[in-house]
Amino acid sequence: MVKHISPTVVGPYGLNVLRVGISLLLFWMVWIFGETTAGIQRKDLSRFFLCGLTGVAINQMLFIKGLTMTSTIHASLLMLCTPLLITVFAFWILKEKITFLKSLGLALGIGGAALLIMSKEKNGTASLSGDMLIVLNAMAYTIYFILVKPLMQKYPPLHVIRWVFTFGFLMIVPFGWIQFTEVQWIQFNLSHFISLFTIVICGTFLAYSFNIFGIKHLGAGVTGSYIYTQPVFAAVIAALFLKEHFNWEKVLAGLMIFSGVFLVSRKAPPVIEE
Repeated sequence: MVKHISPTVVGPYGLNVLRVGISLLLFWMVWIFGETTAGIQRKDLSRFFLCGLTGVAINQMLFIKGLTMTSTIHASLLMLCTPLLITVFAFWILKEKITFLKSLGLALGIGGAALLIMSKEKNGTASLSGDMLIVLNAMAYTIYFILVKPLMQKYPPLHVIRWVFTFGFLMIVPFGWIQFTEVQWIQFNLSHFISLFTIVICGTFLAYSFNIFGIKHLGAGVTGSYIYTQPVFAAVIAALFLKEHFNWEKVLAGLMIFSGVFLVSRKAPPVIEE
């Protein structure tokens, strides 16, 4: 849907103003019918600001821009770098123990991402610059994931997302306002409006809302694991509607990334004391 509408009828940054701005309004409308307070503690303002910067502003702008420059299959596979990067940060910042399986998983994942980035498309739908923007987007989301965890433990999840989107939207507007004002709505046809509706409502508002619902009822680990199904759906849809094709490099890179994510996400069996 993003590729159908951007950058042909709306620029990528202008699209971000629309998707984040409308979703923000919907999140606040949900609060009106809820029971939680609207405020946040002053000492948490800086963390909310950083979460808005990394989780919405940088994350969303780089992702949409990168997606318009590379193939859907490349973007969906490279998004799996997030759990790999979280493992790297856990080693580096949290001083978690480095096991052989996690090291092997990181090597496989990074190797698969490198192979995918360096592979060339016959039809030119993928680009090195677009792939790198997707990787940088994954890095920003990794930092956001680490920053937001203490807030999720202190505030209701929907309350956190609402304020993260508020701060993020304020930072997106200066970059996307010109593209937003240049949108030629008269050029929109029915398929463009359907695409915009799907991106804003399904791909942003409902996606974040359902994700929060999943975290509440299933836990963050189980909910987060469903990101691994994204490349499967993206590959099928891209092949059917965008005429993107698989080659041996994509298949090998995908298997390496999936294997790497599986190994770094695998929990060690509990030690049974005799």
